[in-house]
Amino acid sequence: MKNFRIIGIVIIVLIILFLLLGPFFIVREGELAVVIRFGKIEKVETDSGLKFKVPIVDRVIKYPKKIQSWDGDSELLPTEESQFIWVDTTARWKITDLKLFYESVGTITQAHSRLDDVIDSSVRKIIARNSLREAVRNSNIINEIKRKDVFRTQAGLDKLVDTEIEAFTTFTDIKYDGILKGRGELSDVMLNEARQVTPRYGIELIDIIIRQIKYSDDLTHSVYSRMIKERNQIAQAFRSEGEGEKAEWMGKLEKELLSIQSDAERKAKEIKAKSDAKALIIRNRAYNRDTEFADFWMALVQYQKVIPKMRKILTTDIEFFKYLYNKLGR
Repeated sequence: MKNFRIIGIVIIVLIILFLLLGPFFIVREGELAVVIRFGKIEKVETDSGLKFKVPIVDRVIKYPKKIQSWDGDSELLPTEESQFIWVDTTARWKITDLKLFYESVGTITQAHSRLDDVIDSSVRKIIARNSLREAVRNSNIINEIKRKDVFRTQAGLDKLVDTEIEAFTTFTDIKYDGILKGRGELSDVMLNEARQVTPRYGIELIDIIIRQIKYSDDLTHSVYSRMIKERNQIAQAFRSEGEGEKAEWMGKLEKELLSIQSDAERKAKEIKAKSDAKALIIRNRAYNRDTEFADFWMALVQYQKVIPKMRKILTTDIEFFKYLYNKLGR
């Protein structure tokens, strides 16, 4: 009986020691685990739950089951035309073959290092095969924009009809070179290129996205110069249109002014002629009423106008001065 008790105690102690050594481990949701025994993979756990391992002998390494992100560094890459642009890409990936991933990569940090090589190589290759416009633009919508309406609004010409503004908008019929792929499709091509390599690491690439593209300093200067030139052309078109409108309105103004002046002069002459005729009638009536007084009065009026302007008088013995020295006018 005593021996059985001792054996029971020993068994209980061994069980406690076994449990203290940690024979169980937990795989949580969103985790993968690989059990390593003497440097070799004993088993792979892809489902969550309580799992068993051999204490001391087995080692458990856990990896994320969730989708991981990869962010690359911005790189200066040449395009097909040898134009250099800064390309910043990002990607998403996940572990699909844990055994292969452990054997070929080992750690998440090492996985990012492998992805750096694979994705950077793919991005560099695809960018070098395509033109600048394919990398920068994503569609041909730039050629579908109705610039006529845009410039009409900017110029404040909304109320003009198309026939009045047609000459003004001829410079807007600019067509840019179209693209065949665009940035979105280039991202897919990069993805397909990189997917040919990543399966050997137990990795599945979900997508590669060109996050940002910036021009290099030299290219930026060239692009800005072209933009300035285009804006100057647009500004000159506005100025030319304005000068044309100004010339047209100035012509209308001059024509209207001449018409008003001509009409005013005609009316002034008519009024003056009527006034002269009326004054002549009044003078004739006054002259007929008292001829001698009328002569005297008209002589005084002429003296008032002429004498102040005279600088030299040689004689006054003329008919004009008959009332100046003789009150009878003789």
